[in-house]
Amino acid sequence: MSNNPSEPLKNLAIGTIIEISGTHIVAELDPQIHNLSRIFAGEIYPIGQFGSILKIHFGRRIIYAFVSKLRMKSEYELENGIISTFASNARVIEADLFGEGEWIQSDNQWKLVFERGVSTFPLPKQVVYLTPKSELKWLFDGGSRATIPIGDHVGVDGATCYIDMNELLGKHTAILGSTGTGKSGTVAALLHAIIEHGSNNQYLNWNPKIVVLDPHNEYGSAFPTHRRLSTDEGTLKLPYWLFNLQETISLFLGKTEFTATTQSNIIKIALLEARKEAAEVIGLTLDTVTVDAPIPYQLEGFKKQIDLQRPEGRNKKDHEPYNTVIGKLEVLERDARMNFMMEPWDGGGDPFSSVISQFLGSGDPISIVDLSGVPNEIAGLASAVIARTLFSLKIWQTPDERARTPILLVCEEAHRYVPNRGEAQYEAAQDGIRRLAKEGRKYGVGLMLVSQRPSEIDPTVLSQCSTWIVLRVTNENDRAQVNAILPDSLAGLTNALSGLRRREAICVGQAITLPSRIRIRELTPDCLPRSHDVDFDTGWQFDPPNEVDFKNIALRWRQQVRPR
Repeated sequence: MSNNPSEPLKNLAIGTIIEISGTHIVAELDPQIHNLSRIFAGEIYPIGQFGSILKIHFGRRIIYAFVSKLRMKSEYELENGIISTFASNARVIEADLFGEGEWIQSDNQWKLVFERGVSTFPLPKQVVYLTPKSELKWLFDGGSRATIPIGDHVGVDGATCYIDMNELLGKHTAILGSTGTGKSGTVAALLHAIIEHGSNNQYLNWNPKIVVLDPHNEYGSAFPTHRRLSTDEGTLKLPYWLFNLQETISLFLGKTEFTATTQSNIIKIALLEARKEAAEVIGLTLDTVTVDAPIPYQLEGFKKQIDLQRPEGRNKKDHEPYNTVIGKLEVLERDARMNFMMEPWDGGGDPFSSVISQFLGSGDPISIVDLSGVPNEIAGLASAVIARTLFSLKIWQTPDERARTPILLVCEEAHRYVPNRGEAQYEAAQDGIRRLAKEGRKYGVGLMLVSQRPSEIDPTVLSQCSTWIVLRVTNENDRAQVNAILPDSLAGLTNALSGLRRREAICVGQAITLPSRIRIRELTPDCLPRSHDVDFDTGWQFDPPNEVDFKNIALRWRQQVRPR
């Protein structure tokens, strides 16, 4: 056998091409192949496995293709209107071309130079070969120093899957999959790999800034060195004065009155004047103050500005819009669940830096925002404020400051905050995260969307992701949505999604050398998000709760104190 890796390996030949249509090829399998496998270098190579890689030699060039289908030739002929003259056991394998490469020798070492895309197309009657595992490792090689390992390629022993971190984070990522397929574990594996990247490369300094929106309080247990921001502990602060005009109207008026023009104008005028009053206190120039500027103001001053707008006279109807705004504001002030937003500013120093520092100022690489205690009706608004604040911060940084402090925002259960339905309750979250998705990469803000229902996510946001990690998807609508957004048109890709095992995923996009079926890195239990799944078989073996248990539950419930 020749030592030249560019020469065809007869042991791995499996058939000949009978049709080429664009990047799609159909090859008839060698009739001598009975058990759908070949043996090479002491290893068994299965034939026809979805996602496995075939190759066609074309001079010095090698063209690579993904297997999409294996079926009987008679079925293929029937589908294409070809009349078969005799019964046959012949089989055809279908594949999609995705790239080409060439072996180059340098310093007595062979190196495969691979590139995505196809410029050379095979011809009918050319032989199709399986790709040896030694060659696959060249295709999957991370190459760049900025790559992180996230798992292993399925069917390629020892081939680690590397992802380009700059492409993964800088151009946004979507992690999709049905409930129980390992989405949270995949997110944890990625974040651990990012945190470990500095020590693995022996960097003198490595200070990732990652903010996780955690709706179920499950990520804290996976990262011992993290900053927990929670309404229960009073560590999460999203003060009302941080909100821009649109967010303030949404907070103070709520869903039903969101479009009330008169009340919106009342809030707009009062908000601007209240900010101007506070601007003098913290030493800002009044000429530059806008209604959206994050200038702290006192709620009593805001109410005073509303009263100053009241018309003369005692006509109840004329005063109704003003009473409504103040009434709703006072309801929010009395709601204990809203303390993290409605805590009044004391009129003293400027609290802006301390609010921003909770997300980015500590030495912890990850800040986990526990949204499980946030009322559902404002969870979308809270997410919008966080996303918009981080994005605005980057806009007002200098180019040098942006380059030194990129941010990753992880949005768990993304369909909850950026749904494809236009409910006013979620409108602020949609607008904030949609803008971040469109423009964030220009300013150093990366977005990672995580969801079990891709069909319910705003398609505008989802389409901005350049890398997709898709675990098992069983719902037909969700598979159709995945099929619509994936950039690599691989025939039959979505058909394989329902058959993936737990922690298996199809990874596609700019962050990975080529679309791959991978097995996500397995983490130890202490590095995994906390599962809230209850074991019924175990739980029902205990004694039932008694009156004391119910009293303790009632106390926590009434005082809004959730157990850790």
